[in-house]
Amino acid sequence: MPIEQYDIVLNDFEPVSAWACYLKNKQCIALSHQAAVLNKKAPRPKHADAIGKSLLKNYAPTTSQYGFHFNAYDKNIFTPVIRNEIRVLEPKNKGHYCVYLPAFHDDIIAQTLSKIEDVRWEVFSKHNKKPRQIKNVFLQPITNEGFIKSLRNSEGVLCGAGFETPAEALFLQKKLMVIPMKHQFEQHCNAAALNAMGIPVLKNLKSKQIAKIEAWIDKGSIPSVVYPDVTECIVNMILEKHVPDGNGIMLGKRFYSESKFSKFALKKILANGSLHQKNGYSSQTTA
Repeated sequence: MPIEQYDIVLNDFEPVSAWACYLKNKQCIALSHQAAVLNKKAPRPKHADAIGKSLLKNYAPTTSQYGFHFNAYDKNIFTPVIRNEIRVLEPKNKGHYCVYLPAFHDDIIAQTLSKIEDVRWEVFSKHNKKPRQIKNVFLQPITNEGFIKSLRNSEGVLCGAGFETPAEALFLQKKLMVIPMKHQFEQHCNAAALNAMGIPVLKNLKSKQIAKIEAWIDKGSIPSVVYPDVTECIVNMILEKHVPDGNGIMLGKRFYSESKFSKFALKKILANGSLHQKNGYSSQTTA
């Protein structure tokens, strides 16, 4: 990748450009949820996962980190970016529950949720090509339009502990319950953050979890969040901070803003003049 041809690189946890920058000693600025998860002030699960943390940290190395999380835990962490399709919605409550659990097979989901008979479950599944119904569980293929409609009109959302779907559910003021994927460090960090906000977290979808799901349906609360649309301000802040002059200069394998390059050049000139003076030459230099 000809990474040296770019003035600035913003990286959304993408390894190719990140490692290209690393190998060519070019600044690479993380702007992602993962950057927030790795921040020391972000919530972490009680159980340690050294391998998972190491993988997350080294997958896409960057020189500066700015992240998005469910709360602004640190100065470089911001609240979630909510897509405009969700921002413009007027939430309603038609009593059903929206479900997105891609880590579980349809039959497992239907087997457990159908035992809670007085609830309509609208399940979106990557395993399903045609809609089908198992008792009070309505399984359907994933479509953006269908999912947004179900999310908007739902009473609550049962989903994995990813980032986008829980953030959208919180933004729309929906009851939320999450199940983090096993051996997925990022999702367990998300679950820890959500749990601190009062969101219930399940370990699995076995029958013994039914009582917890029923309690959530009957008494689940909705945390109040404020997720303003400040993405443009964040990007402008990053550009101003990391490329203050709007342009940059590549010198060898290093990237310099124009102001930093001027300081670098002056330092070299002065050092060169001092060397000449030490060796008995004229201290005058030409640039």
